Amino acid sequence: MTRASLVGFVAAVLVGTTSPVQAQAIQALGVFEQRCGTCHTKPAADSRAPDRDSLRQRTPEQILDALTTGSMKVNAEGLTDTQKRMIAEYITERPLGAALAGQASAMPNRCAVRPLGDPLTGPAWNGWGVDAGNSRYQPAAGLTPAQVPTLKLKWAFGFPNGSSAYGQPTIAGGRVFVGSDNGFVYALGSANGCVYWSFQAKGGVRTAISIGKAGSRYAAYFSDVKANVYAIDAETGAMLWTRSAESHPLARVTGAPALYNGRLYVPVASFEEGSGPNPKYECCTFRGSVVAYDASSGEQVWKTYTIAEKPKPTKKNSIGTQMYGAAGAAIWSAPTIDAKRGVIYVATGDAYTFPAADTSDAVMAFDLKTGFPKWTHQFTPNDAFLVGCGSGPSTRDNCPDTVGPDFDFGNSPILRTLPNGKSLLVIGQKSGAAWAIDPDKEGALVWERKVGKGSALGGVEWGSAADDRYGYFATADAQAGASAGGLSALNLATGEEVWHATPPPVDCKAGDRNCAVQAQSAAITVIPGVVFSGATNGMMRAYSTADGKVLWEFDTAHEYTTANGVAAKGGSLNGPGPVVAGGMLFMNSGYAYLGFGAPGNVLLAFGIE
Repeated sequence: MTRASLVGFVAAVLVGTTSPVQAQAIQALGVFEQRCGTCHTKPAADSRAPDRDSLRQRTPEQILDALTTGSMKVNAEGLTDTQKRMIAEYITERPLGAALAGQASAMPNRCAVRPLGDPLTGPAWNGWGVDAGNSRYQPAAGLTPAQVPTLKLKWAFGFPNGSSAYGQPTIAGGRVFVGSDNGFVYALGSANGCVYWSFQAKGGVRTAISIGKAGSRYAAYFSDVKANVYAIDAETGAMLWTRSAESHPLARVTGAPALYNGRLYVPVASFEEGSGPNPKYECCTFRGSVVAYDASSGEQVWKTYTIAEKPKPTKKNSIGTQMYGAAGAAIWSAPTIDAKRGVIYVATGDAYTFPAADTSDAVMAFDLKTGFPKWTHQFTPNDAFLVGCGSGPSTRDNCPDTVGPDFDFGNSPILRTLPNGKSLLVIGQKSGAAWAIDPDKEGALVWERKVGKGSALGGVEWGSAADDRYGYFATADAQAGASAGGLSALNLATGEEVWHATPPPVDCKAGDRNCAVQAQSAAITVIPGVVFSGATNGMMRAYSTADGKVLWEFDTAHEYTTANGVAAKGGSLNGPGPVVAGGMLFMNSGYAYLGFGAPGNVLLAFGIE
């Protein structure tokens, strides 16, 4: 439904000349406001639901998918297919099929044909954390602290059709590989943003992309928000293989798959905690998992759940809906590989059912070859949480008996080795705590340091970083209003604070959901001498690792002239972080999926003068 047809639609309603189809649509839109308006039309200040402006940035296919098979399926019960399609087009203000504009063939700046060569040589940021230990530390940045203040925008790429900036870029072989929320994955020229190819997945691609060998070819590996896993030819974008990592209808993959030694390790999460409170929903049956695949063939090698036992029937709620448990412990972040110990580490989310599984809000270790669980360190017990259930004791249908604080992990565990040879796993939590545990003593606690206030929308969200000396932890603390945000450097060996930097104050009004514009919830990145951290108001800053002083800043939240001619603007910096390779800095601007900040659709590339 285009803007013109919307005008005609409204006019028909006003003069009473609606057709049967339009009348059906009116009913559907009324149902939308009744069932969804509380969350999406005027979201509460502490809500994680996207508002109407954020929903408008999505494709009608995404909205329709959410209503038919996705997270909003239960809420859409009773709507006809026509009503769902009308809602999808009404919300996004464009017709189904408009996403085809995202194809590379529709773009004017196609790259000249050039062989990819060996993408595993030369400047690179490959995958989520740049190394198997997920340190997010780039020692070969090609960029010095003295050069950082001279960074200038070199080119911008607009994600077509209003698609939001979604995935973290990967740099390899002189190309940028990046996914978007409309399911398109692109290969771009890193020097100028020209387009080599596009590939359309079955769902939005939020994960970072890993480049590696697949037989005689080089492949790009990633997953989508429908829990599909892909290997595509890195040179051409042609499909090599695809698999489904999980059959649960609300499963998704947000953490980047880890590629190591011929295997691809995929972390599985879900949005069941968003659907669980609906009394008609049989809550809850999802368990997080790791799935290992042969990288060349796509054959599944092993799959291990974070909760060992399959959920069982427990009780029925007040309307007779069957309840299940235990459930939850999703894995939202990229797995961490420990080749020395033959172990893969993951960080888990909260439980969906009460009592909470003892593997929720935890770091878990699995055997790299077999997937056999080796040990678990739980950081927050009894954290059973569903969106919309409040906190504390609850008598609402489907809500846990006692609702936990939602202190799950969005961070990946960071594996670092100290100068004395001692290894640590370092991680930040939504509780506002930074932790170090001992991988040689089954995750025994080494140190703990509070770096933020912590809350369901606060604390340390999507990604910390660590160099050879310090661990760096950005805090969101979205609930803190004008006091949101912050960046801390901690001594890796002791956990002692080296410095703490706070963003400049902003003018906030009580109850304003965008009051947390300075929340530093996005993943951060460190290079020798500099740590980069973005905020939900769109500001990217570079801090000195010596003392936390700001070396450079750039406001990404404005409109851009793009290399591919697509109208684009920046918005919030959230979720994925910036990447650095070959003397250039790349980042997406416009991730607003936690309900705060502003959506946008631009990928930005910076270089020195």
